[in-house]
Amino acid sequence: MKKATYILAIGILGLASCQPKSMSGENSDESTPSKIDLSLAYVNSDSLATHYKYFEEVSKKLEDKRAKYEKEFANRASGLQKQIEDYQRTAQNMTIAQARAVEEDLTRKQQNLQQYQQSLTQELLKEEAKLNKELYDTVAEYLKKYGKSHNLDMIFKHSTGGEIWYGDSTMDITTEVIEGLNKEYETKGKPETFKADSITGK
Repeated sequence: MKKATYILAIGILGLASCQPKSMSGENSDESTPSKIDLSLAYVNSDSLATHYKYFEEVSKKLEDKRAKYEKEFANRASGLQKQIEDYQRTAQNMTIAQARAVEEDLTRKQQNLQQYQQSLTQELLKEEAKLNKELYDTVAEYLKKYGKSHNLDMIFKHSTGGEIWYGDSTMDITTEVIEGLNKEYETKGKPETFKADSITGK
């Protein structure tokens, strides 16, 4: 099965507005500035996905479940392949009716195996989507509190291939956010949104 890639999406947690210049072309009155000063910061989501301890834990469990499903599918596929090979060796000793019945049975088993594989894939994709959303919600909630406590107007996501090409390093709060999330996880345990979920099985 195709190994899924997990991505944490950290959205913009603030809104900004700019007041346009006068339509007459004259300078705006000094009492109404044309631009509002904003306090901005960004988080590198690649680093966050790598170093957030709870993300590592849940990702590992999801990976273990994927490996388990792949093993179960491989065992079933191997069993079916053996039946096909047995049929190929003995087909010449069967009547036409017997051979047709075996072929129909093997065809049905092949179809069932394909359906089984599809169901496993769908289950993994569903759990992965649930994981991504819960991680997004957890990080977004933390950044909302972080932004308010540090008087930030906006926090952007910075990732490889993302829309932000450059950001001054003084605006990078990734390390602080990772440390804060890990501290919160170590002291409080898993976030409430993750408790009793189907991924961890707890």
